[in-house]
Amino acid sequence: QVQLVESGGGLVQAGGSLRLSCAASGRTFRSYATGWFRQAPGKERELVAVINWSGTSTYYTDSVKGRFTISRDNAKNTVYLQMNSLKSGDTAVYFCAAHGLSTTDFVQAVRLDYWGQGTQVTVSS
Repeated sequence: QVQLVESGGGLVQAGGSLRLSCAASGRTFRSYATGWFRQAPGKERELVAVINWSGTSTYYTDSVKGRFTISRDNAKNTVYLQMNSLKSGDTAVYFCAAHGLSTTDFVQAVRLDYWGQGTQVTVSS
């Protein structure tokens, strides 16, 4: 069993930066791909970024490429999302999720085993 807890959200001005953390319990987390999703009010949930278990493979949705960086520290059981040059369109609740898949399969998965409770990111213009 893996439990995920997000932190690091908040209110930031456009152009600013935030770093989100996804802290996991359970040693098996180190073997799981982990992704960040976001959901804005009235919109569908969107996959933002994914990292494989070893950190050697990543995926980003087009709208965040060059601005967001996903990374992980398996010694700390934590995955990070560094968000720079934030825009008002990045405002959403951000969730992390984990599953024992490759990056490619994670991106295409219709169901993921483990989810966090979410953290709010608000970007003011």
